[in-house]
Amino acid sequence: MERGAQEADAAEARGAVAGRARRFAVWGGALVVVALLAYWLGNSGGNGEGAVPRPSPTPTPSATLTASEVFKRVGPSVAVIQTGKSLGTGVIAAEDGTILTAYHVVKGSNKNNVTVTFADGTKTKATIASSNPKRDVATLKPAKLPEIVVPATLGGAVAVGAPVTAIGNPLGLTYSVSTGVVSGLNRSAEDGDLSGLIQFDASVNPGSSGGPLLNARGLVIGIVVSMADPGGDEAFAGIAFAVPIGVALGSEGDGPPGGPQI
Repeated sequence: MERGAQEADAAEARGAVAGRARRFAVWGGALVVVALLAYWLGNSGGNGEGAVPRPSPTPTPSATLTASEVFKRVGPSVAVIQTGKSLGTGVIAAEDGTILTAYHVVKGSNKNNVTVTFADGTKTKATIASSNPKRDVATLKPAKLPEIVVPATLGGAVAVGAPVTAIGNPLGLTYSVSTGVVSGLNRSAEDGDLSGLIQFDASVNPGSSGGPLLNARGLVIGIVVSMADPGGDEAFAGIAFAVPIGVALGSEGDGPPGGPQI
């Protein structure tokens, strides 16, 4: 009987040892897996460059603005131009407050009857600093500037189908915004000799002339000068024209723009 007890104790001991051996084997296997994983992670990419996942490059913020964002950015640069009973629009084009507008808005005026009202309400007289009737563009020099001068940024790509925004004072409704697309390039306006105009379909009306035509980045790509008027009633028919900003700033061009001057 004593021998049977000893054999039982021995079997129990062997079982305990086997159990510990199994646990050690499992732990050892786990340690091997961890070691192999650490080795792989440490050597991935050759120089450890792939040791941890890299975040993808931060997407470049889109330069495209909504119409309201374009207005918020450029609205402070737009001015109301009055000459006698006529009304037009202009845009601040330089740090010194020089205003770019359409020539026909101030045609025949003198320094005593050109009035500029800035976005902050500052009202002042202005003189015609330069003019080019053949391109229907002119610059004005205000006698007084607003407390903060906010010039618009001039220049930008123009492509057919690209979105555009026009800011102006149509029919006396100051600081009106309309949107559309570039309908065509290198156009000649109705009954006019000037080629190279931007055709667009954002709504404009009398009082809009001289205002900026803006791309989706808020850059001035043209100066609004006229609209098509097949009915002869000065009603917007979905076709308007702007002098490209490069031409307005002095590039070659000849002949006055056609269509009813607005």
